[in-house]
Amino acid sequence: MSNTKDTAQRFSFDDTAVRGEIVSLEESYQQALANHDYPPVIRQLLGELIASAILLSSTLKFEGTLTLQARSEGPVTLLMAECNEQRQFRAVASWKDDVNYEAELSSLMPDGVLSITVDPKGKKRYQGVVSTNGVTLADCLVNYFQQSEQLATRFWVFSDQERVSGMLLQALPDSNLDEQQEAWQRINCLADTITAEELLSLEFEDVLRRLFHEENIRLYEPHPTEFKCSCSKERTAKALLTLGYAEVSSILQEQQRISMDCQFCGAHYEFSAPEVEQLFDTPESGGTSPVVH
Repeated sequence: MSNTKDTAQRFSFDDTAVRGEIVSLEESYQQALANHDYPPVIRQLLGELIASAILLSSTLKFEGTLTLQARSEGPVTLLMAECNEQRQFRAVASWKDDVNYEAELSSLMPDGVLSITVDPKGKKRYQGVVSTNGVTLADCLVNYFQQSEQLATRFWVFSDQERVSGMLLQALPDSNLDEQQEAWQRINCLADTITAEELLSLEFEDVLRRLFHEENIRLYEPHPTEFKCSCSKERTAKALLTLGYAEVSSILQEQQRISMDCQFCGAHYEFSAPEVEQLFDTPESGGTSPVVH
């Protein structure tokens, strides 16, 4: 088993304008799934989405959050993964009862939409969307980069429901377009020979050596990956404010307290009537308290 589990590592090819990132998740992946009874196909898809989010976050040059979210009215209604610049992530999924493990993504999420949202700290966030009409999530992401006319980017992502590994290749801007295109095509052809077993079980150096033994590869410092939920009682309180004092007051009259669970990690938060009254008395709420009888 790979000793590079729960790690991501950047690499590049000398004398070419191609870079890459490789990631392997095991314990952090299991932690992200621990509070949910996901069926096998959801475990696999969510693992692939998490790995893809981490790979994409490695291309960002600023602090912030990257979110991959797929929605549909089909058997799988939601897949969502968030990752920050420190490769800390969380994820969640929703589905209906009729989930076919053998089905392709386009059947599991028909007419769905995959969105990529980048939210830099202190700057305006931006979002791009693409359909989920690919065979795999990797296909959808490749289509996104092709349609958005961004840098050419490829993904290889595999999961066996216990582990998940992925690799990204990206072509960088280069003045010698002909040479760049040739290098990009050559490296992609080599990468396409990767198998799920190799990517899931081998050390990063062994994977890259098998694929690109004739290329000059430069490996950079590895970074740990970590499941870490950003929920808190303070953030949950802000969610209560969005409900409005009338609705919150109605819940309090029925239940005497507000109970909320984080959909990502399962953390439980409770608010007593006095806490809620104080919350709606703050300037942020407009100074209007719910009337509690």
